[in-house]
Amino acid sequence: FLVTLLRGDDLARVFLIGVALAVSAIPEGLPAAITVALAIGMQRMSRVGVIIRKLIAVEALGSCTLIASDKTGTLTVNEMTIKLVELADGRRFPVSGEGIDPHGAVAEQAFTGTDFDALVTAGVLANEASLEEKGGRWHGTGDTVDIAFLVLAHKSGHEPDRLRVRHAEVASIPYESELGYCASLNRDNGRVGVHVKGAVEQILPMCGEHFDAAAIVMRANALAAEGYRVLAVARGTRSDVPARLGDALRDLEFCGLVGIIDPVRPEAIDAIRQTREARIETVMITGDHPQTALAVARELELADEHSKAITGTELDEAEKTGEAELDALVLNHRVFARISPVQKMRIVERLVAHGEFVAVTGDGVNDAPALHRAHVGVAMGERGTDVARESADLILTDDNFRSIVNGVREGRIVYANIRKVIFLLISTGAAEITLFLWSLAFGLPLPLFPVQLLWLNLVTNGVQDVALAFEPAEGDELRHPPRRPGEAIFDALMTERVVANALFMGTLAFVVFWVVHGNGATETEARNITLLLMVLFENVHAMNSRSERASLFSMHPLGNPLLLGGIVIAQAIHIGSMYLPGMRDILEISPVSLTTWLQLLGVALLLFVFDECHKLLVRRRGSESPPDAGAA
Repeated sequence: FLVTLLRGDDLARVFLIGVALAVSAIPEGLPAAITVALAIGMQRMSRVGVIIRKLIAVEALGSCTLIASDKTGTLTVNEMTIKLVELADGRRFPVSGEGIDPHGAVAEQAFTGTDFDALVTAGVLANEASLEEKGGRWHGTGDTVDIAFLVLAHKSGHEPDRLRVRHAEVASIPYESELGYCASLNRDNGRVGVHVKGAVEQILPMCGEHFDAAAIVMRANALAAEGYRVLAVARGTRSDVPARLGDALRDLEFCGLVGIIDPVRPEAIDAIRQTREARIETVMITGDHPQTALAVARELELADEHSKAITGTELDEAEKTGEAELDALVLNHRVFARISPVQKMRIVERLVAHGEFVAVTGDGVNDAPALHRAHVGVAMGERGTDVARESADLILTDDNFRSIVNGVREGRIVYANIRKVIFLLISTGAAEITLFLWSLAFGLPLPLFPVQLLWLNLVTNGVQDVALAFEPAEGDELRHPPRRPGEAIFDALMTERVVANALFMGTLAFVVFWVVHGNGATETEARNITLLLMVLFENVHAMNSRSERASLFSMHPLGNPLLLGGIVIAQAIHIGSMYLPGMRDILEISPVSLTTWLQLLGVALLLFVFDECHKLLVRRRGSESPPDAGAA
């Protein structure tokens, strides 16, 4: 504005040029294009089992550097099956059958006797689940561990409903992760029966001293090391219901241990390998026994024989010593067991404090704080509570870890598409400014009038920028590391591409304008040629914007039909305007010969050659970078 004003140009035209260049430089279509990109990402994520509650989470999930995942139901199938019963006297009873089908059997069932029946009865009564047969198939409602005890009862010849009728419940203590057990008080021949099941370390202190607790702990650890989830069962009797239910949980009789198998999801193993390839760390946080957690982690390739599971007790002791000790445990281990919801929140906080971009999964009411502390909270759709879902940014419809990985891939696609849109809009605006700056520097007339500039933006950015938001996956999204937290959109690669392409387009367009004008053409004719060239340039540039690194030759030509159609229509509209009375007068344009159009197309395609060479250079630089190099 100032340069053209000082040069003595007409004030009204100078003002309009300034406004037109501002319109060129400011990507007014960017907010709409970004919103479209996020909305498309939301739709694509829903197809892979991820429901987005907050739009920004679409892109945020693709930025994750670490996923803190539950074990049960996310990394495992959440089909608890009791495979082994070990009584207090050491007798073992293998149990056949899988899942909730109660048609399996208990080995040596005829010899189980009253001790076995007492364990089964306690497991049925300290239980909030139900199991029924409908249409020849069994259906369970409630916690999967509770359902597994009902299935065991059927396999051992008991009817859970009859047991519950015979032993009417008078009080109960529901299971809470902080407690680590559940209990039920039932009428039993004029007395009150106490039935408890839960974590071994919680149940043993409730029992009397008529057994070897140390030996039982060793047996439980051995089962856990084999991959079993181990629960203890105890019972007792009281004359009446105490005022404080906790007082009933004393001097109980230890009944035995049960070994539960929850198979690892086969697809979770491959999903974890994909996260590792994508340079995303995976952390398992569970309330299970440390040995059980380690056995599952080794099967998932999250741990090896030298790995250690950090317990909640160790975290508490480290925190008392100092924050440095706590950080050492959190940052250097990948398996955490016997973790309470509060400790889970602390783990997430320390990971975030040390620069990780964290996605955390949760399903319970008490997981809400951890979901809030994470950058991306992931709730379970099948077994999650309403509180967890309300606290989360996204919901997994199938509770499957693989869906998180699919979501990460889609999130990276969205972010890549946003970068493509920004690159297209900023570089074309910069190219138009470059064209004007060269003309001013060499004292030539204005290469385009304000209305021509506005028309150029309309036909080259009206559809193409939104169409880029529909760009499909390039296929290598999980082979690149996540971008560094806080990294700007305009990193080194984006800046380099914008500057290089803008200078190339603007300079070459100026050269054409200079040559045409210098060869005797009028200003109007030179502007007509320059405007047509810029339309061709920016449409070619829209195709170049489909990838930052990949050659256009390696991409399906019809991979984005909306973009291709938008380019063809935009070019047709501009050519049609050259022939349309009224429009050609307003824009001060006129038809050109086919030869001239082909010559200008040839000049515009030089941009394609230039960008392909630049992408080749970028790929070569990338192949020479170390494996842990940043995304830029």
